[in-house]
Amino acid sequence: MDMKLPPVEELRLVDVELARLDARRAELLARRAWLLGVLHSPAGRAAAPFGGGAAPAETSPRGAQNALLTLGGVLLAIAALAFTLVSWGSMGIAGRSAVLLAVTAAALAAPVALLRRGLVSTAESVGALGLVLTALDAYALHRVALPGTDGTAYAAVAAAVLAGVWAGYGGLLRGLRLPLPAAVAAAQFPLPLGALAAGGGPAAVAWAAVLTAAADLVLAARPGGLAVRVTAGASAGVLAAGALLTGGWFSVTTPWTGAPLLAGCAALCLYAVRVARAAAPGLAAVAGLAGVAAVGGLLRAALPVEWTVPAYVVCGLAVAALWRPLPAVRVPAGVRAGFGLAGGGVAALGVVWALPPVPVGLLGPADRSAGVWSGAHAEPLLVSYPATAAAVLLLGAVGAAASGLLWGRWGGVVLGWALLMALPVVLELSYAAGLAVRLVATAAALALAVRPGVAALGLAGPARPARAATDRPAGAWGASWTAGAAAAPLEPGALFGLTGLAAGTASAGSALLLSLDVRAATFAVLGVLLGLFVAAAVLGAGGVRATAAGCAVLAAAGLVGAGAAAAGLAPSTAGLVLLLVPAGTAALAARLRSAAAAVEVTGVAVGAVALALTVPRPAVLALALASAGLIAAGTALRPERRRAGAWAAGALFLAAAWVRLAVWGVTVPEAYTLPVTVPALAVGFLRRRRDPSASSWVAYGPGLAATLLPSLAAVWAAPSGARPLLLGAGALAVTLLGARFRLQAPLLLGGTVLALVGLHELAPYAVRLVGALPRWLPPAAAGLLLLAVGATYERRLREARLLRERLARMR
Repeated sequence: MDMKLPPVEELRLVDVELARLDARRAELLARRAWLLGVLHSPAGRAAAPFGGGAAPAETSPRGAQNALLTLGGVLLAIAALAFTLVSWGSMGIAGRSAVLLAVTAAALAAPVALLRRGLVSTAESVGALGLVLTALDAYALHRVALPGTDGTAYAAVAAAVLAGVWAGYGGLLRGLRLPLPAAVAAAQFPLPLGALAAGGGPAAVAWAAVLTAAADLVLAARPGGLAVRVTAGASAGVLAAGALLTGGWFSVTTPWTGAPLLAGCAALCLYAVRVARAAAPGLAAVAGLAGVAAVGGLLRAALPVEWTVPAYVVCGLAVAALWRPLPAVRVPAGVRAGFGLAGGGVAALGVVWALPPVPVGLLGPADRSAGVWSGAHAEPLLVSYPATAAAVLLLGAVGAAASGLLWGRWGGVVLGWALLMALPVVLELSYAAGLAVRLVATAAALALAVRPGVAALGLAGPARPARAATDRPAGAWGASWTAGAAAAPLEPGALFGLTGLAAGTASAGSALLLSLDVRAATFAVLGVLLGLFVAAAVLGAGGVRATAAGCAVLAAAGLVGAGAAAAGLAPSTAGLVLLLVPAGTAALAARLRSAAAAVEVTGVAVGAVALALTVPRPAVLALALASAGLIAAGTALRPERRRAGAWAAGALFLAAAWVRLAVWGVTVPEAYTLPVTVPALAVGFLRRRRDPSASSWVAYGPGLAATLLPSLAAVWAAPSGARPLLLGAGALAVTLLGARFRLQAPLLLGGTVLALVGLHELAPYAVRLVGALPRWLPPAAAGLLLLAVGATYERRLREARLLRERLARMR
């Protein structure tokens, strides 16, 4: 310091220096705290440098301390156990008692002093050793003083005493965390072991476990240490699980013993909701399943065996009904969800058990052992299946529909249809009754397809559709068949409409298969199906109308085919009669709008079947093809079908002409090719007039090739006759026309055919001429030709390029 400064100035400098030192000290302390945190963290310990001779810190001081204390406590416990089991017999009674009391008392008293000094971890280790020593004291007491006492009863009493001692010890020394949870764990054994020692069976032990679990839940619900609550809750779960398994076994073997036990377990689960609210759905589901098992077991014992599944389904639906809020009782939403899950799961399992008769009722008529209209029926399947399956399906349908949710209502609809399909099987209905049930199922399903909004009424929650989505007349989903079916979430109208249409067509097919056993039934069923599908096509819209219209066409075709078969007509004649159906659909489609395409496509399919029936008789096939051509020509009169109808008519007429020529034995290829060439050239001419830029290969190439190429092949195959001369004249005319109008296709096709015909005609003379010449002349002529070509090579190339350019400029 400068002692010459005035005191005021010197005091100011001292204050500035002290402030600077304080700031530096604060900075260094902050840095020190950060470094300690880095060294004590796992990442810091892993990244700590090894330089300077310092070893890396791989554990914190507290962790090392806890590890050492734990290891020491374990070793002391092992030593105490070894002393009790091995060295006990070498000491007298006084020595034994003194050692045990001294060591136990010391181990239990030491934590008091350790806690006062703040050595909590050491106190925990020594206290744990004391707890182990008290358990060893109890064991030693039984071995020395009470060897004749029943082991199970002594264990029950000892567990109760230890639980009390440990609880009191933990209450006195609040700083120790282990004694109270250990007391809770020991308290799990007195009642179950006492029941077992008293000669009680599994039911008594299970009840003891239930009472102990109830006490655990009461303890877990009280405010207190987390370790005590977790131990009590886990113990209650283990004991309740064992009691549930025992009750489930008794519900099968002795229901009157298992029902009260299951009811007690259900009550435990519901009370546990107060302790673990987050697990409310799972606990409520377990409680619901226990209640179903209890009541269902009693009903199973009182009812015939075939009513076992319906009884459980009724119980499941009763529990599932608790899913809905009750006006008078406030039940937490999680509990209600668990009830719904448990009851719905039981009902679903029952429905799965009742499903096998459904596919048998649907597809059973296809298993035909005798011929069509034989009057014989297939042997019934699943004759021993309980008839109560129908009751289960009915219960499932009602329960699902009453849920008020979209998918529940949809499940009710599906199960209702499945019930109708299963009734003929499980009730062993007569032939007529089985047909009637299938037709009723078809009518109901088609009614749902036409008016799907009826099934969506009363839906609850956000799944409730908009009014326009479910109440539209003439099919709620028809106007947006594809988009509605693929929407997410799916519109209720689309879902119910699609379901109704699928179910209706499936049950209609089943009814038709079954009706083939009897002739009168076939006509009756086809007539009813025709009426149902026509009604659905008239009342429905969009996809419903189109599908129903197509099915109506198939039903009409079935009636026509059945009539032809009943009249004894041959298959080929029946095919001609069946062409009335596509003729009718062509006329009807002209008056329809939305369903015209479906009607026409179905009519075309029926027409293909009709033509296939006439194949064995070519003369009838020619007539059928011509008739089909007339139908297609009539369709071509409609502007929107002109192109497709015209091409189809042309193809059918051509096929009819070919078949007729084959029937007449005509083998001349021109008779088959000219009917193709003439209209093809006419079409090409009209196209060129409409579009002068169109290529001649597209306009005239197919038509010319259709006649020229087969005739050329015939010339080379059979050289006799006037065909070479006629073909050459025709090819010459085509070539000249191509050159005159500068058309590439006629010029090249005609010229090529003309050259090949000329070559074919000159070939015999050339062969004879070559045979008459000396043998040295052909090689000499070939050599001269090569020399001439080589001498004029460039000129020939230029001429070839000019020819190619001229051809390229042609159309």
